[in-house]
Amino acid sequence: MTIKIYNTLTRKKEDFKPIQKNKVSMYVCGPTVYGDPHIGHARSAYIFDVIRRYFEYKRYKVTFVRNVTDVDDKIINKAKEEFKEEDLNNAVKKVSNKYLKSYHKYMEALGIKQPDKEPKATEYIEKMKSFISVLIKREVAYESEGDVYFNVRKAKDYGKLSNQGLEMLETGARISPGENKKDPLDFALWKKAKEGEPSWPSPWGPGRPGWHIECSVMSSDILGDEFDIHGGGMDLIFPHHENEIAQSEGAGKKSAHYWIHNGLLTIDKEKMAKSLGNFVTVDEVLGKYSADVLKILFLQSHYSKPVDFSWERMDEAKKAKERFYILFDKIVKFPKGKYNEDSNINSRIDDLGVRFEEAMDDDFNTAEALAVLFELVTYINKSMMDEGCGFANVKHAEQTLYELGTVLGLFSGKRTFPVKMAKEIEDLIDQRNKAREKKDFKTADRIREELNKAGVILEDQKDETTWRLK
Repeated sequence: MTIKIYNTLTRKKEDFKPIQKNKVSMYVCGPTVYGDPHIGHARSAYIFDVIRRYFEYKRYKVTFVRNVTDVDDKIINKAKEEFKEEDLNNAVKKVSNKYLKSYHKYMEALGIKQPDKEPKATEYIEKMKSFISVLIKREVAYESEGDVYFNVRKAKDYGKLSNQGLEMLETGARISPGENKKDPLDFALWKKAKEGEPSWPSPWGPGRPGWHIECSVMSSDILGDEFDIHGGGMDLIFPHHENEIAQSEGAGKKSAHYWIHNGLLTIDKEKMAKSLGNFVTVDEVLGKYSADVLKILFLQSHYSKPVDFSWERMDEAKKAKERFYILFDKIVKFPKGKYNEDSNINSRIDDLGVRFEEAMDDDFNTAEALAVLFELVTYINKSMMDEGCGFANVKHAEQTLYELGTVLGLFSGKRTFPVKMAKEIEDLIDQRNKAREKKDFKTADRIREELNKAGVILEDQKDETTWRLK
């Protein structure tokens, strides 16, 4: 089945047709590094990680690029706040390095793969200046008192990504104090230097690039004038991605064929953002839950829809996650000597695998794909009680669940004990049960505590004690 993608540019679901056979080129807008990442950043990074993983699962060779904005007004303000006594240029470098390391740290903790390329804005200043010069030469941009602006009225079909005409955009548009543009709709490509702030020499005087230009330059330099997929959050559609298209086409390039935008993470229906102060950091979440729990929360909604965060919903996702890990533990304890195999069970497992792919082929429908995985858990739990189910069936289910879960970035924390160690756990449980029969509760509690420290949770039922891994 062909992968179908909802393309923001055309506002319809389309068959994915790569520019190069069996290859996918992806550019995703990355972080502006002025603070520790919050879980809104994590959701966007995770969504495109899953999309990348699924293309790889379908045997495409993926080139994945995610940029870093390491010079920006927010970074400069943070540098003034954190390193008051420092030269501002050095302070900006310290802030961007510090928070890029933080971003990497938490993306790794979440099990999100590193991009193939991670260009920084400050590494592309010369190429940005060349790109701007081309736009001026093509008369779609102009210099004004040390600033350079893009002339929006010379852009073909400006507003086509955000589905807004010029008349709609003109409403409320104004020129702010300090701006030297001719038209309220025009946007900055190059900003004249302010005293003490980081700047670079240019044909228009010292300054630094505007935000929008960096992505047009980086994407075309690394992936070419045409590439397959451009991704980012819904909040980037306008003006950032709209302006990217205008710049790229203004320079004679074609940009991305498919534009994918993820829904935002909210708290009480309001966008999670540092500027609003209503954010939860990745560090806060990982202090209470595993990465899989946060991922399951994200997976339960289609990537294009908003997700409203709450700690109650995280508790629900934790219970859902435990269903997987309880099954993994049961598989460890399944009798290895029971070698028989039921072909009907394997066929049902394979059918569920096909349904997983059908869900992901349909615009990466993770909510449906996750539901298929839970259906597999329910099915194999039931099958393990049947006489015909053998060790080969159980291992096939485990392998299928793990392989498909890995496509969603799950189970990086999956822990299984070898059969020998499982036998040792069973022996300790037997010793504990005998101690309880003798009312030697001190020994019973000691064994429970030892197992708990080893990552084994005991659950006392009416007639037996079962165990699972944390």
